[in-house]
Amino acid sequence: MFNNIIKFSLNNRLIILSLAVILIVFGTYTAFNLPVDVLPDLNRPRVTIFLEAEGMAPEEVESLVVYPVETALNGATDVEQVRSNSSIGLGLVYVEFDYGIDIYKARQIVNEKLQTIQDELPEGVTPQLGPISSVMGQIMLIGLTADSTSMADLRTFADYSLRRRLLAIPGIAQVIPIGGEVLQFQVQVSMPKLHASGLSINQVEEALQKSNANTTGNFYNQGGSEILIRNFGRIKTIEQIENIVIGYENELPILVSQIADVRFGAKFKRGDAGLNGEPAVLLTVEKQPNANTVTLTEEVLQAIEELKPGLPADVKINTEIFRQADFINNSISNVTEALRDGAILVIIILFLFLLNFRTTLITLTAIPLSLLITLLVFKFFNISINTMTLGGIAIAIGELVDDAIVDVENVFRRLRENKQKENPQTAIKVVYNASSEVRNSIVYATVIVVLVFIPLFALTGMEGRIFAPLGMAYITAILASLLVAMTITPVLCYYLLPKMKRMNTEEDSFLVRWLKKQDTRLLNFGLDNPKKILASVMMLFIMAMALIPFFGTEFLPPFNEGSLTLNYSTPPGTSLEESNKIGSIIEKQILKVDGVKFTGRRTGRAEMDEHAELGFLVPGHALFFLFGRFLDRDGLGPRAGSGAGGGEKQCGDQAESRKRNGQG
Repeated sequence: MFNNIIKFSLNNRLIILSLAVILIVFGTYTAFNLPVDVLPDLNRPRVTIFLEAEGMAPEEVESLVVYPVETALNGATDVEQVRSNSSIGLGLVYVEFDYGIDIYKARQIVNEKLQTIQDELPEGVTPQLGPISSVMGQIMLIGLTADSTSMADLRTFADYSLRRRLLAIPGIAQVIPIGGEVLQFQVQVSMPKLHASGLSINQVEEALQKSNANTTGNFYNQGGSEILIRNFGRIKTIEQIENIVIGYENELPILVSQIADVRFGAKFKRGDAGLNGEPAVLLTVEKQPNANTVTLTEEVLQAIEELKPGLPADVKINTEIFRQADFINNSISNVTEALRDGAILVIIILFLFLLNFRTTLITLTAIPLSLLITLLVFKFFNISINTMTLGGIAIAIGELVDDAIVDVENVFRRLRENKQKENPQTAIKVVYNASSEVRNSIVYATVIVVLVFIPLFALTGMEGRIFAPLGMAYITAILASLLVAMTITPVLCYYLLPKMKRMNTEEDSFLVRWLKKQDTRLLNFGLDNPKKILASVMMLFIMAMALIPFFGTEFLPPFNEGSLTLNYSTPPGTSLEESNKIGSIIEKQILKVDGVKFTGRRTGRAEMDEHAELGFLVPGHALFFLFGRFLDRDGLGPRAGSGAGGGEKQCGDQAESRKRNGQG
């Protein structure tokens, strides 16, 4: 079969070269459009359930809200694990499915189970599913600050303008604001006045609910047209609330204004934010699975620029607090530089050994063509460009020329021998025979190398999701180089080698002649002293084995995202206001450290935040994000802590955590 491939390539030389040109064009286009990320797709289908239970203690949330939900979901179809967290007024349940399960099917399974227990939950508690987000979800932090604009107006802009605009971008899963003041109509009832009127607080609540709705009176006909009868009852002003009738006493209406003060105020907060020691509104941008982080970040920045002209002059939007795209670009750039340097070294070594531009050129074509074939395979299997796939290519870069160089060297030698014969054969026959001679060696060597990486595909779970793309990239590149060596390399040899001037000489390059001399000396020494050689090898082996227990182990090398995460805590019961004061002091102290560029603070929890474990730290806990030149921004490297994009999780003293497997 392999001989037939070589024969077909030589008999259809122009077709092979045309396919190579098409491969270069289409492969280059694909390379610029492949998704880019820091790690392979690690998304395990997971559904997050939010259980808001305002006013409940953690123990009540655990027993009355979370436990029934967990019980219903344990043992559900394809469910691997159920975890939960309980805090003041909030329960979170995480339902994890096995890899390969469609996320929409998983959400349907969860929804069906939740419908069966709705009656078991306390009144007012309605389970709500979190958005479909990526495990690398938090891709960006956006900070809003102002000099004179109030924090209420700043939060209003964040909620109703910026957040809605960002959610309209395809690929955005959630935008979570925290900080500022959420405005609301507040009816503060005076209990003495309420008791004096003979009414109850339930009557006040019922009157407010019924008075804040539009109703309809059906239609009436007029001149052959149907006109809709509507009653507009939506509340728009404080005066409308004050004039709501709650009940009657001696046939006189009792208004809200008579028993309560109505005002436009800020909602009670369970979390707050700061930027560089000053109050701020922070928005956490989360992406959907398989979304391109770099492209998505560019679209977010463009959307923010579109909104800036309509903002007050004193409002500042900081988009540099944390951007996962910067880390991705730095990491990919580092690996790309390593690939570039490796390719340059291969070129230099090849030329020194071959000492001929044509043979070097033919051999080097294997590198770009093999890489382009690998990228096309990535496109077909929906694999992204990331540090693992590029790492596999970096490992293979030096081996991509192995098959081609063996073929080129043998073809060159046979052509030179053929030219010295009295009755030389045709060039195409010599190229075919020479390529066929080394075909077995090329195939066997390639298969053996490929088999070394096959065990990576046996890894399961998170390990398999991370390391399988590395093996895929390496194996694809090596097999692609084999294909190039049996097709394009013989064709190029036919066109470029037969008429070379060096065909008339049998001299090798000076480097090869020198190495042959050294190789002969070393070989003779080894044959003359076999015991010394074996003893030295055995000693080195024992020394290497003895060092193994002293090596540290870790799942992945430390990543340096150019950011540092710092958690602080105070005694349970510390108020949010006091936590904010302490947090601001810490921020200002950190800013004095040489090289710190920004500090962003989140104290407490934001509403509908999937990583609401941070919210369990209220009161008395906060999370900081530090950014500055004192950290290595070049991508991969040593670091302390972990970046904001990782979604750190920590539970406070008043939180309870439960974990059950599929059997309960």
